[in-house]
Amino acid sequence: MNEQSYEDFISTVSHELRTPLTSIRGFSQTMLSSWDKLDDDSKKKFLKIIEEQSNRLIALVENMLSVTKLQSDKDAYVYKETDVAPIVNTVVSIVKNQYPGRIYNVSVGSSMPSVLVDRDKFQQVLMNLIENAAKYSFENTSVDIDVSVCEDQNHVSIKVADIGVKINQEDFNKIFTKFSRIDNPLTRRVQGSGLGLYITKNIVDKMNGYIEVKSEAIDSEKAKTVFEVRFPVYNVETQAREICKQ
Repeated sequence: MNEQSYEDFISTVSHELRTPLTSIRGFSQTMLSSWDKLDDDSKKKFLKIIEEQSNRLIALVENMLSVTKLQSDKDAYVYKETDVAPIVNTVVSIVKNQYPGRIYNVSVGSSMPSVLVDRDKFQQVLMNLIENAAKYSFENTSVDIDVSVCEDQNHVSIKVADIGVKINQEDFNKIFTKFSRIDNPLTRRVQGSGLGLYITKNIVDKMNGYIEVKSEAIDSEKAKTVFEVRFPVYNVETQAREICKQ
């Protein structure tokens, strides 16, 4: 990272950290100074905001640590034979609890082969994609997760589809860059650091995977957006290749 990039990184991090910290401090001070004057609904509302901003701060710090590891090349990957379905179901359960106002559909092909990935990093990728699909989609729409074997029989494909605002084709590459966020009504409603997809793409690339996005309009307001990731099927050849790299 050159000096200008480092300064830009620090500036952005400082800004992103300041916003939730200011909210937490402000509402905490209000509750401490005016506890007896606040009704129960106001107290619950303020505590909910503090909780949300705390979670945002934790997620932001975790993302910053992930970016630092990516740039230092010190983040070790442990490749193992991994079943896709259990991890997909675990992630969907977590996201469903966070975003109950969506309909979650999971489809996994029969006789699905295992993939050769770092299990924790693989779950992080799925968490980022499925959580984004829920976060940036309209209420009461579906989030569809489809797992299948690619035509080449050497990769497993995981597609995550949602109904939200269309992503223009010229922004397809931009969304995978650091601190990038597309400006639309849904992204303005939801706070974020613009690091999730950057981290996701880096992890996918390091695990010999592939990621792409497609977004097609349904009507004047809604579009179906699909993120697809593909990972190598576990077999003797892929296992040997990763052992040699380590």
